[in-house]
Amino acid sequence: MTAGSGIVHQEMPKGDSAGRMGGFQLWANLPASHKMIDPHYCGILSEDIPEVVNEGALVRVICGTVAKTTGPVSDIVSEPEYLDVAIISNRTWTHATTQGHTVFAYLFEGSACFGEDTEAVCAENGTVVLFGDGDRVAIKAGARGARFLLVSGKPFGEPIAWGGPIVMNTHEELEVAFEEYRTGNFVKHDARKH
Repeated sequence: MTAGSGIVHQEMPKGDSAGRMGGFQLWANLPASHKMIDPHYCGILSEDIPEVVNEGALVRVICGTVAKTTGPVSDIVSEPEYLDVAIISNRTWTHATTQGHTVFAYLFEGSACFGEDTEAVCAENGTVVLFGDGDRVAIKAGARGARFLLVSGKPFGEPIAWGGPIVMNTHEELEVAFEEYRTGNFVKHDARKH
């Protein structure tokens, strides 16, 4: 979903029979030049996400490309890559990244060492690892294997003013957005036309 010039939404996910579920929500900022674009939404189902077996890893490609397989999410201004990666125990997986992009991993199952040999950072389940600038990442799974999200995108180098679900570039812009929400002028496009 791209919120753009304003969208009001509500997710109502359903869990299993006991009401349990797991999931991730990633919010990506827009540059000032794109903050007021038309909002839009595109639903992606699990079966829409391609899977690639690559160097001892199973990679679900949500956004970006792995081994010539491209994910279903595209046309996002920050040029993101969003991968769900599962590596079998004690194997190393490498992946090319775009220099200058911010790259991080969120490890949510198992353990892994992130980085090259002596400079590797080893981590357990529940850890976020921020990579330095470079053109590739290397991740070695621990004895129980590892599963993580690998996310990257182009930084904008702009100031951020954030309040609740609204992200702008200045505090004044943020105040205007909240005032528009309070007065019913926040959503600027008729959803029935989109």
